[in-house]
Amino acid sequence: MRYGEEDRQSDNVEDRRGEGGGMFQRGGGGGIPIPIGGGGLSITSLIVIGAICLMLGINPLELLSGGEGAPRMPDIPRSSPRSGSPFELPSAQQPRVAPQDDEMSRFVRRVLADTEDVWERVFQAGGKTYEKPKLVLFTRAIRTGCGVGQSAMGPFYCPLDHKVYIDLDFYRELKERFHAPGDFAQAYVIAHEVGHHVQTLLGVADQVQGLKQRALQRGDEREVNKLQVRMELQADCLAGVWASLNDQVKHRLLPGDVENGLNAASQIGDDTLQKRSQGRVVPESFTHGSSQQRVRWFKKGLESGRTQACDTFGPGEL
Repeated sequence: MRYGEEDRQSDNVEDRRGEGGGMFQRGGGGGIPIPIGGGGLSITSLIVIGAICLMLGINPLELLSGGEGAPRMPDIPRSSPRSGSPFELPSAQQPRVAPQDDEMSRFVRRVLADTEDVWERVFQAGGKTYEKPKLVLFTRAIRTGCGVGQSAMGPFYCPLDHKVYIDLDFYRELKERFHAPGDFAQAYVIAHEVGHHVQTLLGVADQVQGLKQRALQRGDEREVNKLQVRMELQADCLAGVWASLNDQVKHRLLPGDVENGLNAASQIGDDTLQKRSQGRVVPESFTHGSSQQRVRWFKKGLESGRTQACDTFGPGEL
């Protein structure tokens, strides 16, 4: 990606690497995967006619690029923040990393700044104000509004405190373990989590959570997983929309970047991860979507530059 020293770095980053803590229980909070209910309002009615419709019918690309209408993450399946197991937070003796002291921290701040610029204008076009999320850098484990977050969970978004959490060591794992190198792959990770923030601000997350709760009451865990997959694929698509609009204005993408982003989406599909970890695939247990689905929806957002392309809750094949 094309970044320089002159590019803005977001101030909405909390560097909490090396902070101390103690033993405590994971607490309440969101983030539990959940399903498409059968009965009541349809998914399409709730989602498409819901908050996200504030932006439908608007081509953000035209707003940002002067009317030129041309089209243009990973998220490792994470554990629920809810649990009864105690976890050890980093000890106070760990060395503290100074804010903006390293190259990766600066890269993350620049990517977050770009997400702020794009989504502020998209929300403004829909008559809304974009509330910028915080991005928290941490090591090993951290207290969040959704309980305790751990590095092993991968990057995650907590809807209760509107913060994205990431241990920068994940990027090494993304490259070495998941074979997804490149800075655009790293940016995709952040953009995907910010996509969850957009879902929260638009009310999509709350509507889906209501459907999840109904499904849980029926004991229908498969439906819970199906609905969670739709949420994750929509976040992938929104990440693609961001990349498209951002590139149209700031020309960030270099040759090979798109391929790296699509490869990252492929490498973190549920089927690919399950094959790697257990040697077999269990589709009914998917919570983030298959590699093919993740690539498809990220590509839809990337090629269209339009939020309209991100209706993962409508009829048709995912």
